Amino acid sequence: MQGVPDIEALELLVAAVRRGSISAAARDCGVTQQSASVRLRGIERQLGMELLLRTPRGVAPTAGGETIASWAEDVLAGAERFRAGVETLRGESSRELTVAASQTVSAHMIPEWLVALRDRQVRAGRAPTAVRLLTANSTEVEALVREGTADLGFIESSAVPAGLSRTTVRMDALTLVVAPSHPWARRQAIPIEEVAGAELVAREAGSGTRQTWEDAVRRIIGRDAVAPAVVLPTSAAVRMAAAEGLAPAVLSTLAVADDIRLGRLVEVPLEGLPIARPITALWRGGARDLASVSRELVEVAAE
Repeated sequence: MQGVPDIEALELLVAAVRRGSISAAARDCGVTQQSASVRLRGIERQLGMELLLRTPRGVAPTAGGETIASWAEDVLAGAERFRAGVETLRGESSRELTVAASQTVSAHMIPEWLVALRDRQVRAGRAPTAVRLLTANSTEVEALVREGTADLGFIESSAVPAGLSRTTVRMDALTLVVAPSHPWARRQAIPIEEVAGAELVAREAGSGTRQTWEDAVRRIIGRDAVAPAVVLPTSAAVRMAAAEGLAPAVLSTLAVADDIRLGRLVEVPLEGLPIARPITALWRGGARDLASVSRELVEVAAE
């Protein structure tokens, strides 16, 4: 339609207004920051008005930009209804969705998301999607998505892979835990340098939890953490080994919450800022290549 920006451009505008950042909007839409900036300038030229105020801290909508962005949301919602309707006619909306998720996401987040997805589809009068879940570490999830085995992936790593579209759905904090009998259990807080110099129980290489911890150590103290005392393949095994006093462990707060509550493990606060990592959704192609049911699950996860 002449005089109306295309759907991809409107998605960028809405994302920039929502996130307050062109770089964040670019990541959400699966394009480079330079491309996003050019597209947004193009919308302003096309409409003949300034939509975004650009500052070193990010962007904010002008009065006109805020109005245009709200109208754009209506257009995008209509486009999504159109696409969902076409997929329903083709019989695709109820097909099986294969999701690959890292262990923390699979155990502590995906079940809640799938219940919410089913409720949303039933309320809309649609047949619930059958979801096949593959559990792996973050590196393996990336490979499953890249090779097409999984339609959608969720990883918990501080390192985000290139060549796949992605969006952050939430953040997850890491917690240092020890057995109640461990000397650190009586500490009010502990420096990260001391923990980095101790042998821990850890997940295997490729685990998002392990990579986040090791990346944080290098970023904060400028050197590598010492090698683990033992490497185990699951978070449950790491928790058990730590609870039996083998060595401390750094795991997702979600993964250790019940053990802390029941007294099997003791949380030891780290001095300084908390260590957190993004939970990131991955898929092949660009923002417009995310199928309707996959988009629904990403929206549920972000809620």
